[in-house]
Amino acid sequence: MEGLKIGNLTARVPIIQGGMGVGISLSGLASAVANEGGVGVISCAGLGLIYREKARDYMESCIVGLKEEIRKAKEKTSGIVGVNIMMALTNFGDMVKTAIAEKADVIFAGAGLPMDLPKYRTADCTTKLVPIVSSARAAKIICEKWKTLYDYLPDLIVVEGPKAGGHLGFKTAQITDPNFSIEKLIPDVVREVAIFEEKYNQEIPVVAAGGIYTGEDMYNIMQLGAKGIQISSRFVTTKECDADIKFKKTYINASESEVEIIQSPVGMPGRALQGEFLEKVKLGLTRPKSCPYNCLHTCDYKVVPYCIIITLYNAYKGRMDKGYAFAGSNAYLSTKINTVKEVMDDIINSFEKVRSLALSK
Repeated sequence: MEGLKIGNLTARVPIIQGGMGVGISLSGLASAVANEGGVGVISCAGLGLIYREKARDYMESCIVGLKEEIRKAKEKTSGIVGVNIMMALTNFGDMVKTAIAEKADVIFAGAGLPMDLPKYRTADCTTKLVPIVSSARAAKIICEKWKTLYDYLPDLIVVEGPKAGGHLGFKTAQITDPNFSIEKLIPDVVREVAIFEEKYNQEIPVVAAGGIYTGEDMYNIMQLGAKGIQISSRFVTTKECDADIKFKKTYINASESEVEIIQSPVGMPGRALQGEFLEKVKLGLTRPKSCPYNCLHTCDYKVVPYCIIITLYNAYKGRMDKGYAFAGSNAYLSTKINTVKEVMDDIINSFEKVRSLALSK
C-alpha cells in the first residue's frame, strides 16, 4: 500500500480520519489515527463551548481551544495532524490563522468553497491546504482561483460524496441520484485535476470520502483514481474517539432504517441518526429563543428550528435527548467499541486481501 502525499508530507497509510464536530474528533482521536500512520483530524466546530471556561467570550475560547487541541495532539504523536474548519463558521479566518500559527500539518476546509484560503498563509507557513469539494466543477474553480490569485494549488483535494455523514454539498434530490455517487465523482475530479497537474508540474492527490467503510470499499474507489480515502463514522465507535460513550452507542444500536437525511440550520442537508431530539424537531418543539454565540454565517435563530452548535455539543456530552448524532450511510454497521489500531488494521488487511485476489486473476 502506497503512502499518501500531501505536499512534502507523506502519510504511511492513505487514510484520513474525517473531522467530526462538535467534539467528536479532538486530539484524542486525531493523535491515535496519526500514530497508526494515517492523517488525524481535529474538528474546530464548537470548540468555544468545550473551552468556554478558558476565555472571556465564545470567539476567544474557540481560539484557546484550537491551540490547546493542536498542542495536545502534537504531544501524543509525531504523525500528521490536521484541522477541519467549516467555511460556514463566522470565525473561519481566526481559526485558519490559529491553525497556521500552531503549525497544524493540514487544514481541511469544507461546508462551502474556500476560495481565499491561501491568503492566510504566512512567510513561514508549513500548513498544507486541502479543500473539500463535491464536484469536478468545484475542484476546477478552486484550482483556477488559487493559482490565479495566490500562485498556489491545493496540496490534496477531498471529494465528499452523498453518502457522507454530517453536512452534504448536494441538493436533497441529488443524494440518491446515481449520477452524483462517489464512484461517478472521483473519475471526473481526477480528470479535471490532471489538467492542472500537467500544466504546473505539481501532484494533487484526490481522496474519496462518504460511504467508504471497508478495505474492499477502499480498494474499489482507488481503482477509479483516488489516492486514498477519508472515513469518519467508523472511527466514532473507537475507544479513542473523544465523544461520550452514549454518543458512540447510538451508532452501535442503530439500524439501517434509522439513518436519515435532515435539513440542517446551516442551510444544507445532512445525514444523521433518528432519535428523541429529531422527533421533537419534527413536532416543532425546539425553537431557539436567541443566538448566544453567532457562530455560523448561514444561521438565523428567528427561522431555524434549533441551535445546531448547542445541539451537537449536547450530543458530544452524551445528552442524546437534547442532541443527535451525525452519521454516514454505513454507521449502522458498527457493532462494538474497537481501538483505532484495530479499525486501521482491519481496513488495511482487507484491502490487501482484495488486492491480492485481484492480482491473482
